Formats: sequence, C-alpha cells, structure tokens
Amino acid sequence: MFDLKNADVRKHLLRGNFGLEKESLRITPEGTLAQSLHPFHGEKHIVRDFSENQTEINTGVNDSAEAAIEELEYYTRKMLKLLDQLDPKEYLWPNSNPPYIRTSEDIPIAVYGEDEIQKAVYREYLSVRYGRYKMAFSGIHVNYSFSDELLQAGFQSSAESDYRIYKDRVYLKLASNLAAYGWIVTAITAASPDLDGSFLEEGKKGKTSFLGMASVRCSELGYWNHFIPVFNYSSLPSYIKSIQRYVDKGFIAYPSELYYPIRLKPRGDNNLDNLAELGVDHIELRNVDLNPMVYAGLDLRDLKFIQYLLVWLMCIPKVELSEADQVQMGQNFKNAARYDLRTANIVMNNGEYCSVNEAVIKVIVYMREFFKKYYSGLQLQDILEILDFQEEKFLHPEKSYSHQCHKLFGEQFFEKNLEIAKKKQEI
Repeated sequence: MFDLKNADVRKHLLRGNFGLEKESLRITPEGTLAQSLHPFHGEKHIVRDFSENQTEINTGVNDSAEAAIEELEYYTRKMLKLLDQLDPKEYLWPNSNPPYIRTSEDIPIAVYGEDEIQKAVYREYLSVRYGRYKMAFSGIHVNYSFSDELLQAGFQSSAESDYRIYKDRVYLKLASNLAAYGWIVTAITAASPDLDGSFLEEGKKGKTSFLGMASVRCSELGYWNHFIPVFNYSSLPSYIKSIQRYVDKGFIAYPSELYYPIRLKPRGDNNLDNLAELGVDHIELRNVDLNPMVYAGLDLRDLKFIQYLLVWLMCIPKVELSEADQVQMGQNFKNAARYDLRTANIVMNNGEYCSVNEAVIKVIVYMREFFKKYYSGLQLQDILEILDFQEEKFLHPEKSYSHQCHKLFGEQFFEKNLEIAKKKQEI
C-alpha cells in the first residue's frame, strides 16, 4: 500500500499521530478500592471507565511518541496532585491487576445522569456477563494514525482513484497484518504476572498468586469474549458486517463488547455507523499493560517500537488469513501473555510453529533489516536502539517487565504495589 520507491512516501513514513488511553484504579491509603465519587469533574481528559473508581486518561492527538508520553505524564501528575489534596487522600494503583478486593461491591458501576443512562445499562450488562472482577483489570490503549502527508503520498503513487477507499484499505491491511503479528505487543509490554489472592478467592487478602502468566489481563483469564472473532478485511463494509453479525446472532449485545486487541476506529464517536459513514481514522491496540516501574505506566521505548512495528507491517505484503488462521492467531495473542515465552508456542503466518521467544526475535531481525534498507544516520541509530532494547527482553528473559515485576514483588504483590503508588504521589 506504500510504494517505497516513492521519495515522498519514504520521507513521511515515520510521521504519525498518537493518542493514549490509560486506565487506573483509585485506592485508599490502606490499598482498598476507593468508594468516593469521581473527583475529576470538568476535566475532559480524565474520565471514568467501567467503575466509578476506575479513571481513564484520554490524551489529545500528538504528532510524536515523545509528545504523547509527555502529555500522559502531565495528566498523571495532575491526577496525583488532586488525589493528594482529598480528605482522606487517595492514590492510583500502578498495576494492571487490581489490589485487594473485599467483594464485588468494591467495584461500583460508574454513576451517570439520566442523559447518559445507556452507559450505565451497558455496564450493568457487562458486570453480569463477565463479572465485575474482570472489569477491574486496567491497561493502556494505543491509538495510531499515519500522517495525512504519508497517506496522500501513498495515494498519489497508487492505482486508486478514491482517497477515502484507499485510506480504508490501508488500515484494513494494517489490521489484517496485526492479527498475524500483533501478539508481539503483548509480549513486549506484559507486566502483570502476580495477583492478590482476593481476585481468585473472595476476601482473601495478602496472599500473592502467580498463575504462570506475564499478563493476566491479556491471557485466557483476561479481556476476551467467549469466542474468537473472525473478520473480513476485504473492504470496510465487509469488515463492519463481520462485526455486526456477532450482534445479530446474539454472541455480543453491542459492537463495543468485542474484546479483540485490535480495533479500527472512526473520528468522533466510536460506533459502526460512524465507521461506515466517515471511514477509518486510526487503529487502536488494546493489549498494553500498565508498567508499574514507569511513572506514567508506559515506557517511551515501547511506544516507539509499536510505531515501528506498524510502519513495518504496512510495508510488507498483506497477510491473507482464512477463518481457521484467524482463530489460531487469536490464540497466539493469549499464548504471548505467558510468563515463560520459551515454552509457549505460536503459529507464524506461514504455518511454522515456534516459541514466542523465537518468533519475537525473528520479527525484530526482519524489522532491523527493513529499516537498515531505508534509513541511515541518527534516525537509523534511534530505531536500532529501540529494536535492540526490545530484543534484549527475549535474549535475556530476566530483562522482561514481567520477570522484573515478579522478582520485585515476590510474595508481597499488594504491599509492594501500594508502596509504589505512594512513592509516585511524592514525585
């Protein structure tokens, strides 16, 4: 879809836009879930997700990874300052896995006025279907779009006569290729291997549980429907129809209930009508864990890697996936959430079986060869440093976030995360 022989395409290839959504749980000084009302009224960038105590930062659109992280840090700092001024003060839980939960009543559904009653109805439905405990998982969603300059350059060098159709096809190809390779994002950002015992047994506080997962929320136990969806990437109307059929057949009640790691989204309200009318504006990756070892929860190097991955995926041939392939690829995402990636296997898009560890290293090698072909100097140096940083996590598994967190928390998941929450408030 991007003609790399075209100088304008190459010039704008790494120009894109970033938007971040970060979920966090508000907690009391004792580490229980806060039962107060959402305290950030009037702040459009700080909203609620499922529950009244689950806050979500929505950054604006930024034209660089650095600017996106800077804005995320700004709103994180703003939230922590306000929480510190409350009486009694509150904190933000730094982990994707929740703290001690006494009962499901600790996870109150977000409170809405009569003009937004449908949001409350939807959350009531989710709490019954999936359980409130699962709704307490928190993570980061990365939204990315290619720059208008890149898309226009690609369109001008293509055989397409309609820019809107061309743009939709760009993102459909990206979504298809991410279905085959997006598991790598889970593998590089997984940072939630441990759980408080109360998540598995009501009221059981203090016992740390380890289930062999690097990211519980991205694993079989996390944010998934009771089926693996299959999409039609041939055209935008076909893609939309392949989502709507799950609603029509009663698999899900709402399109937004489709818990797949990748979403194509329109500008404005995220619904299928808007997507059909306006076309694709950007792509969303939903499989990024909160990193408790980083102030705002997301390392700049991980965000940059995600951009490089998306660019590379747009420049390789489209991966054609059968229904059976898509089911297998869905399983790949879950397998990439395992703790020991040397023992967890996936199926590559060419049908080859290998460990997740081996597969990640292969992809990074492909990416390194690609960027060396088209970049040089300081720009190439920056890219290679990011690729080397990610590769080290798999050449030396003890450097992965999940291994570092598991070592840091030991048998004190609850206590250590509460300690981190309080220290971050002091920064």
